[in-house]
Amino acid sequence: MTLKEAGIGQTVTVTRLTGEGPVKRRIMDMGITKGVSVYVRKMAPLGDPVEVTVRGYELSLRKADAEMIEVQ
Repeated sequence: MTLKEAGIGQTVTVTRLTGEGPVKRRIMDMGITKGVSVYVRKMAPLGDPVEVTVRGYELSLRKADAEMIEVQ
């Protein structure tokens, strides 16, 4: 399952980051790394962006970026 598919109010754990080069590096620089817990706060009506809480701060992710984050 990807972060895009996670439901509102759900807490998930990152298992793997897909993607290449600068995009993957940017996601990791935002604090989303393997093993970190992510709480899905809100989702826009069309699913873009997704607002999450990670490592104590709020973060908005594009749908394309959320698809690169595999969670369980």
